[in-house]
Parts: sequence; structure tokens; C-alpha cells
Amino acid sequence: MLFRDEINFILNGRSVTLKDVKANQTLLDFLRLDQRLTGTKEGCAEGDCGACTVLVGRLHNGILKYEVVNACIRFLASLDGCHIVSIEYLAGPNGKLHPVQQAMVEYHGSQCGFCTPGFVMSLYALWMENPLPTEREVEVAIQGNLCRCTGYEPIVKAALSINQFGNSAFDCLNSERNSITTRLSVLHDCKRVMVGPLDNQAILPADVDDLAMVLKEKPEAIIIAGSTDVGLWVTKFLRPISPAVFIGHLDGLKAITITDDALEIGACVTYSEIESTLSKVFPHLLQYWDRIAGWQVRNMGTIGGNIAGGSPIGDTPPALIALKAEVILRNGPIVRTLPLEEFFIDYGLQDRQTSDFLYSIRIPRPEANQLDSAYKVSKRREEDISSIAVGISVVLNDGVITACRIAYGGMAATPKRARKAEDALLGKLWNIKAFEAAGVALEHDFSPLSDWRASKEYRMSVSRNLLRRFFLEHNLTTTHPVQLSPV
Repeated sequence: MLFRDEINFILNGRSVTLKDVKANQTLLDFLRLDQRLTGTKEGCAEGDCGACTVLVGRLHNGILKYEVVNACIRFLASLDGCHIVSIEYLAGPNGKLHPVQQAMVEYHGSQCGFCTPGFVMSLYALWMENPLPTEREVEVAIQGNLCRCTGYEPIVKAALSINQFGNSAFDCLNSERNSITTRLSVLHDCKRVMVGPLDNQAILPADVDDLAMVLKEKPEAIIIAGSTDVGLWVTKFLRPISPAVFIGHLDGLKAITITDDALEIGACVTYSEIESTLSKVFPHLLQYWDRIAGWQVRNMGTIGGNIAGGSPIGDTPPALIALKAEVILRNGPIVRTLPLEEFFIDYGLQDRQTSDFLYSIRIPRPEANQLDSAYKVSKRREEDISSIAVGISVVLNDGVITACRIAYGGMAATPKRARKAEDALLGKLWNIKAFEAAGVALEHDFSPLSDWRASKEYRMSVSRNLLRRFFLEHNLTTTHPVQLSPV
């Protein structure tokens, strides 16, 4: 296998080649400490506040796409072949403010100013994609940006008024798109990348087959896709991650395939990349998806990573288990498939053998008369980890529940099906009494813990209420509001 010992990327308008890149070096540290580009700020160092937001452009099947990401938890080595855009690149001739910046000034969208560069970059990305957004679209775009001064209203007003100060069609990222695409195309040489010292090594496989080979050579390696979890290992826990195998760039793990029978999602498909497809095949997941992190994390975090991490409060497993999802694992040339619920064995333990990696997730299409919902309960609506998450799927035939799958997160050491609650519903008539009985049966399925996110009593009470909510939402005779509509 051909390999090179350097990474290549474009930083703003400048080509950069680096050899001494450690696995745990973050993009934020590189920008601030190495390049003295201090407009990008460090706030939380965990991908939560958005002060470090930058744009990263990458070729997807030859098409250049820019996305906002959190520089604090994005590792520099993973950016081989990318275009990194920091706040400094927005400066116009003679220091003229960019239209996004000018709008923030005119509408008083900044007070202390610390969070402002991150907001500007998020709004810049939105403006490039959608120059005339709705208020709700603006709010979604800044889900991953926190401000403790302005109360957000002037920021939203600024975002809705950017076109007063410029036209996105003539912005630098649009006018330079062809040249940047050409420059990035040259950087993709189909070679394995190996950089950093042996005790802090980063590896970027050339393709999926090379990934399988790397994991045979280095079975102890840590696989990193979006780094939204592993990034915190470094920034918060100072854990070593060498050898780190970065896989987010592998197109072979980013396929989205729809057949008559199922939807198959490559392990490295991000939350953002799958959103439009999910809205067509599983529309009930769209609102649930909006509750997962903020825009930056949805652009980085992968479905496979969320599953492979094995967290009992991971957002995707409960919803996918309820839909009978399967995981496809690969080890060298060998491929095996197992139901998603069987992948989780115990806390921190998954059915993953040495050199295994998650290749894709397969979700069967809904059958006739199937009712589906997914709910997430957290301390705040936007950008928060779930206290409880649940996926519920029921098949009705002539008013009788003939199939049922209920899976909870946050109620046990792993995402887990509520089999006693399912048994209480199977074969029963569709009515509130059946769901009340299922709620009682939850006590035999779970013994939840109390922690800082929620007490055990709260978790059990909410879990029962979510079953009631499912019934009321899908019951044709329900006339009163079951939930508040999103503003």
C-alpha cells in the first residue's frame, strides 16, 4: 500500500503541508497557537457552545460542500484534503466587514463579542446555502451557538437582514468554488496517510479495504469518524488516542441506499447527510432529528459512531431498534449482520470482535399499518443529551396490535427493548387501557438509576407518559393537543 507521511489542506486561501501532526492535535489549537488566527475562540472545549465554529469544505463525489464544525473537537489530521475557512477569511478589501458581520453590527447582535465569530460563521454557512431563510431556519442554524448576552433576538434579526448588505452569489466562497474544487481534487491521491510519532500516530486509510487492512495491522487502534465523542476524551479527560484511525473521509462508508425493502446507511454518514432521506422514508424521525445536538455536531457526528460508541443515552439506537434496524460489521473480508439490539451487550461492551468495524446500518421499510414515533426528553430542548429517549413501533390490524417494538435509552446500562411492555400490548385491542398496562409492565423491564440528568422516579414516570403520548397522538379520536407545536 502506497502511503505518505504528510497531510495537505487549504487554510483560507493558502495551501498547507504538515508532517508533524499528532493524533490528538485539534484544529482549534492549530489555528490559535500555530497560525495565530485568534478570531476562532475556545469556549467549552466540548463542541457545545459554538465559539470555535469554522467552515470545512470537502469534496463529496467531486462536489465541493462546506459545513460548519466545532474546531475544538475536530482533529487536525482528519482534515487532509479539505478547505478550512476561519473568520479571518471573511475580511474584505481595506478591512471592509463581510455582509454577515455588518448585519450583526447594524442589528446589535453582539455585546461582549466572545461568541460573535462563531455566530458569524454559522450564519455565513446558512446564508451561502439559503440567502432568504425563515426565522425557524435561522434558529436551527444557530442551535449549536450559545450567547449569554443578547438573548438571541438581535442575532436572528441580523440573520434575516444579511441581504441588505451583500449578495451571496458574489461571495468569495462562491466565486472561488471552481478553483478550490480543482485544488482539492489534486490533493486526493488515494494513498494511506500516516503522520505523527508512534506514540501519538494518526492514520487515514486510502479506502474501506485499506481500513480493514489497517485494523488487522493495528487491532488496538481507536476508530474515529466525526470525533464528537472522542474529541472530549482528549479535551476533557486528556486521554491518549494513539494509534488513531480516521475514517470520516471514506466515501465507501458514506453510501445511502434505498431499496424496495430497506434503507441502508453507511457508518460514516452524518446526521446532516441522512436528514432529507429520513424525512422521506421515516418521516416521524424528522422532528426527533432536530433534537440531536446542534448544526455543527450534526455535520460531524455519524450514525455509525453514535451506535459504535455504545452509550446508554445515545440518540439514535432507541429509535432504530424500534424500527428493527440491523448493523453490518466487517472484519477483513468477512461480513456479518446482527440485530441492533444484540450489538449492545453491557455498559461499555458491544459485540465487536478484534479488528471489527461497523460498515453500515440497515433499516427495513415500514410495513402496512405500522405506527411509529420517537421521543427525546432532555433538560433543554436544543443541543442537549437525553435524559430519556424512546422509539415505539406498533402494527395494527383490525384494531388489534399484532406487532410491537419499544426501545428505551437512559433506562438501563445499554439501549434496551421493553419486552414486558411489548408483551402487555401484543394481541390487545388498540385502547388506552392496553397502554396503561404496558406502562405498569415497565417496572419489570427497567430499574433506572438516579443521576444528575434525572431521578429514577422521574425516568419511570416519563417513560410511562411517553407510552400514553404515543397512543394519544396516533388515536383518531384524540381532539385535544398532545404536545406543544415548535415555535
